[in-house]
Amino acid sequence: MKEFLFVFRAENRGTQQASPEEMQAMMKRWMDWIGGIAAQNKLVDRGNRLSHSGKVVKANHVITDGPYTEIKEAIGGYTIVKAASLEEAAELANGCPILSFGGNVEVREIDAM
Repeated sequence: MKEFLFVFRAENRGTQQASPEEMQAMMKRWMDWIGGIAAQNKLVDRGNRLSHSGKVVKANHVITDGPYTEIKEAIGGYTIVKAASLEEAAELANGCPILSFGGNVEVREIDAM
C-alpha cells in the first residue's frame, strides 16, 4: 500500500460563518466520511483543519503575512490515507463532503525519502 495526501481546497469565504446547526451537520458528514475510510483500514492520519492565518517564507529571508484573503481558493486542511494506487485514492476522495459545496480534493502520492 502507498500513502496519499488529500489536500482540501474551497472558495475563500473570508469571515463568512455558518450557523452552529450547519457546522454540526457538516462536521457529522466529515466524521462519517473519515469513519468510512477508517473502517476500510485505509486511514493513516485524519489530519486537521488549517488556520486562516499564516506566513509565507521566500528566498533571501523574506517573510510576509499570508495566505491572502484576496485569493479565490484556500487550503482548508488535509488527510493522509493508504491505497494500492492513485486511482483507488481518488475514489476514496470522491465521497468528501467538501465536494458538495464547490470545493475540491487534490490527491497526491507521498514519496518516502
